[in-house]
Amino acid sequence: MIKLLIVLGAIYLAYRLFPARVFDFAVRMQRRQSGLTRKEVQVGDHRIVYLEGGHGTPLLLLHGFGAEKDHWTQIARFLTPGYRVIAPDLPGFGESSRVDSISYNLDAQLDRIAEFARALGLANFHLGGNSMGGYLAAMYAARAPEQVLSLWLLAPAGVAEAEESELLRLINRGDNLLILDSEDKAKRLVHLLFTKPPFVPAGFAAVWRERAMAVREFSAKIFSELFENPVLLDERVPGIATPALIVWGDDDRLLHVSGAAKLQAMLPNSELRIMPCMGHCPMLERPRETAADFLNFQGKGLP
Repeated sequence: MIKLLIVLGAIYLAYRLFPARVFDFAVRMQRRQSGLTRKEVQVGDHRIVYLEGGHGTPLLLLHGFGAEKDHWTQIARFLTPGYRVIAPDLPGFGESSRVDSISYNLDAQLDRIAEFARALGLANFHLGGNSMGGYLAAMYAARAPEQVLSLWLLAPAGVAEAEESELLRLINRGDNLLILDSEDKAKRLVHLLFTKPPFVPAGFAAVWRERAMAVREFSAKIFSELFENPVLLDERVPGIATPALIVWGDDDRLLHVSGAAKLQAMLPNSELRIMPCMGHCPMLERPRETAADFLNFQGKGLP
């Protein structure tokens, strides 16, 4: 008992003195539990850092704006028994390269995703994404339907006629919470993201805020190039025959849930799951349930 208290005391002291180091250690432990390994590959101008693990048909997962590869780590432990899960930091995000002199508009990012898939030898794969990642996934399937076995779209951006969300109203007033330049903005964003936020120690939340604020200028560049004059899903996606599972939280305050039915109408082979009491990031808020929906859609069950 005394040894246990000493160990716990040492962990707590390390957390208080070196929260960033303990945060990174906790992330590595979570990856290990989910069967994921950090890897890197050079793709054109970018060094792309990604997580990979599991066995089976590849499942490529794309994160949202301002997010990163580890937003898939919790859900991955339910997926790696049956899939080769691959979750990159998209170019310009996370640990992947940021290049000031080039564009990060839609088609440039789609080109980089295609190059990344070629670099990893992915001829055919399931493709999923949340928010911006869902937008890119759907647009990629429109461009290369022969490659994409199925789509998993979690509250994707880019549906033209969806009702205006709380976040979009703020952005239209000049208050873009996705470009974090203060602690207040970060806390307001978390409040909008989740119906029931996952527990995150205060020190870890501070590490996340500091890292997000450190890249705010580059984040603003990407947001401008990708979304200020966006290509909408309605322009490219309608009629795609790829089987698709559309998932949306009924309490999504970043992208209004009304977009779900409109997107389903565009995709003839799609299924729609509206998750009750759910915010914008189902894979973070209720990872087991979200994974079960995907596996059921694929004709499988939880491991």
